[in-house]
Amino acid sequence: MTPSTLRAEPPSPPAGPHPKPSWEQDGHDWPNRYASRFVEAAGMRWHVQEAGRGPVILLLHGTGSATHSWRDLLPLLARHFTVVAPDLPGHGFTDTPPSPRLSLDGMAADLGALLRVLGHEPALVAGHSAGGAVLARMCLDGTIAPRALVGLNAAMLPIGGMAGRLLTPFARLLASSDTVPRLFARFASSDRFIEKMITDTGSSLDPAGVTYYGRLTRNPAHVASALRMMANWRLPPLAADLPSLRARLVLITGGNDKTIAPNDAGRVNAMVPGSTVITLPGLGHLAHEEDPDAVAAIVTRLGREAGVLPRIHAVEEIPALAAE
Repeated sequence: MTPSTLRAEPPSPPAGPHPKPSWEQDGHDWPNRYASRFVEAAGMRWHVQEAGRGPVILLLHGTGSATHSWRDLLPLLARHFTVVAPDLPGHGFTDTPPSPRLSLDGMAADLGALLRVLGHEPALVAGHSAGGAVLARMCLDGTIAPRALVGLNAAMLPIGGMAGRLLTPFARLLASSDTVPRLFARFASSDRFIEKMITDTGSSLDPAGVTYYGRLTRNPAHVASALRMMANWRLPPLAADLPSLRARLVLITGGNDKTIAPNDAGRVNAMVPGSTVITLPGLGHLAHEEDPDAVAAIVTRLGREAGVLPRIHAVEEIPALAAE
């Protein structure tokens, strides 16, 4: 690892059709900013947050989000783990790669390169929505070999029906335009628009959460990357490979999730031997932001059960991890 590989502060972002969020301006009050650094890997400058001591847990956010999604969960997990949480390529304060790399396979490969630069081999991994799919791909490809994978309202299956057949072509159409991200960002200038966008997921966030999502959604570069990611996303190959997943899979779902089909977790559970589904009643797609304490408790207990963390009692039982 060379001195130029790790930086506390980023250089000035390069010019482009859509300037990236500025760390000095947009990130001046970023959650857990003390844990942030900038790392060069896979030809990109990544924003990575790292906190705590202990076994490594890798956290991956979902499409259109960033490390702010872990603002309350990260400190809780850092009591037991070394928490590593990057902004995905093109998201937040991480550089945007060429469009073909904003894909499931591309992100999985680039995150593998990032982990090699960081020198981390995660013992546990947890991913929200599309982040869960990326982690599953990395496990199946042998890029990582964690004891367990936690899917937080994980999006691992293709969308069925007419909606699924139309989504990718529609996303490609939107992603091909430089105007669409600017228009979307303009709509997002309304706080009411951001609040509705969040409530439509079935979640209710505090004002800070709404603020950070609004800040990113008002940036055309962030929006453009999310659209390109959706345009490039291919889940059928992952779904076909899921029965071969070796890491223990724990699926945490919000009972009020309006983004991922309610029965998806059950379908994945039936496909992956030894997997578990845990439902958190009343929470939506952003369940880990709504009740970080509940999610942290489940992950910590899983760490003990998987032998990653020491057990508190030799005969400790974990009802929360019992299969539904």
